[in-house]
Parts: sequence; C-alpha cells; structure tokens
Amino acid sequence: MKKITIAIDGFSSCGKSTMAKDLAREVGYVYVDTGAMYRAVTLYALENNMFLPDGGIDADALRRKMGDIGISFRLNEATGRPDTYLNGERVEDKIRSMEVSDHVSPVAALPFVRSAMVALQQAMGRDKGVVMDGRDIGTTVFPDAELKIYVTASAEVRAQRRFDELKSKGMDADFDDILRNVKERDYIDSHRDVSPLRKADDAIELDNSHMTIAEQKQWLLERFREACQKQAD
Repeated sequence: MKKITIAIDGFSSCGKSTMAKDLAREVGYVYVDTGAMYRAVTLYALENNMFLPDGGIDADALRRKMGDIGISFRLNEATGRPDTYLNGERVEDKIRSMEVSDHVSPVAALPFVRSAMVALQQAMGRDKGVVMDGRDIGTTVFPDAELKIYVTASAEVRAQRRFDELKSKGMDADFDDILRNVKERDYIDSHRDVSPLRKADDAIELDNSHMTIAEQKQWLLERFREACQKQAD
C-alpha cells in the first residue's frame, strides 16, 4: 500500500502525541514528536542561561548557538517509543518539566527557531510513511499531507491530563499552575506571527474531551484507512 504523510495538530496536552505514537506503531510508520524538538531547544536555552530576569528569551544569544543544537530521536526498547536526545544526551524526562513548559512557547515563536525546526521536520518526513504531531504540521510543515487531524479539548480536561501525567512520573505538579500554563500557551500558540496554531482547511477536527484512549485510537485508525483507500483509488 502506498505510504502517506499524517499531520496531527492541536493545542497542548490534548493527547496528540499519544495518538500519533500509537498510530505509528500500529501501521509501521515513523513517529516524530515536533513538540519535543521545541522543548529540547528550550531546555538548551535554560541550561545555557539564555533567559532574561523578566522571563524573556535572549534571542540573539540563542540565534548564535542554533548551529550547536543537535536534536535526534532514538527508539526506547523498553517502551517501544522514541526518546528525545539533545546533543547526544537523553532528555526525554527533562523536557517534560513544568520549567520547560513555562518557557517553550516564546522560544517556539522565534522565526529562526521555527525555520530550523521546520527544515529538520521536512527532512525527516521526505520519504512519507510518517506520523508527525505539533502546531503547524498540516499548515506549514506538510501542507500537502494526505491525512490532517486537528485535535482539541477543553483547557480544564487538558490540564487534568497533564497533572495526572506528571504525578504518575513522580514529578511535582499543581493543577492551577498547569491550567494557567495551558491557557497561556493556547494564546501564544494561536497568536504568534509565524506559523500560528490553526486548523487547516482540509483537516478533520477531533474533540477528544470525553473520549478514552482506545476510542481515539479506533477513530484515528478509521481515518487512516479512509485516507489510504482514497490514495489507492
């Protein structure tokens, strides 16, 4: 069967990554977590003191160092899913911290960061057979993707999911802080000048506020089969 490109976009903590990972494993495609890439850049900026006292980012300092930032993914045999590596170091847990979550949107809004990440993402998906999730996959990275999904859920539901995820990993979490972060990221992601989060005209919308993971998985598999059949026809 002819391979296709699958673009899954949506707000933070709406389950995009879980859906994308499960689908990729089910159909034998490559999965790329673009959000992890922006988080890795943010972690680099944090570890190299590129944030100003007021919380803003020293864009000039980060721009000078972009060539030194190497991001890659390696399959974790134990989980069956890819882990994120920053300059050869596994940073999968570090990039999921609230500190990174609080700083990632301003970094992701920088045009030179987006340009570098989009180029890397397009290279990763050049041969199709890829599932990629993020904010601008169906609008900017792969506007010609054969299957585009736009995922949404209420801010409260997404905050609760993020809270449960952090607690399950033994990490400190405060629901109110997470809800504030979710709403702030929604606003920044939707209003940035470069590649703002929006639903592509040909994307299929999925509100998964009240769906189980199993229900989402089945729904996405059905959309995948329909897209593949359309290509075959």
